[in-house]
Amino acid sequence: MSDETGTPDTSAGPTGGTAQGDDAARVGGPRPEPLRFFGTSWVAHDNGYAARRAGVAVGSLVAAAASCLVLRFAFDGIRIADTGSFVMLLIVAMFAICSALAFRNTWEGFGKRQDPQRQASLRGLLAIGFVGSLLACFFRSLTEAPGEKLHRGEYEKAREEYERRTAKRTGNPSKRKRRR
Repeated sequence: MSDETGTPDTSAGPTGGTAQGDDAARVGGPRPEPLRFFGTSWVAHDNGYAARRAGVAVGSLVAAAASCLVLRFAFDGIRIADTGSFVMLLIVAMFAICSALAFRNTWEGFGKRQDPQRQASLRGLLAIGFVGSLLACFFRSLTEAPGEKLHRGEYEKAREEYERRTAKRTGNPSKRKRRR
């Protein structure tokens, strides 16, 4: 949006808004929910959307690789401590299972809203399986912004409802004739 002098308003932050989102905001329509790293650029795929998606893909893959390297150092430390093969097997199984569950939970979270209580109870498991969450983010960013499908569906539904509500209004209600 711009002020009366015609200068652009930069108070929207680094993500900015899209023309579609700004138009809806001016007329009182629904506003798209910003996504992390994308802002509202996912609505019209503008403002560097493709570059941001590539950045998220590369960033999540690099973070997953760095995390695996850190885990390798941790496993080497456990091996040096000579705790035994059973403990080592338990730790590897724990990270593998937690990563698989975190991947699945994160992947499902891109398509539907998660129950906050369930998320709170899974917080520890998801923290242990962080590599799975990073990989889910990487694979989703190859096709779309992570969470775009969910937000797009909700935004389009809100716009349709708004259009339906505003289409029924005709004129100023205070000028209507009253029935007696």
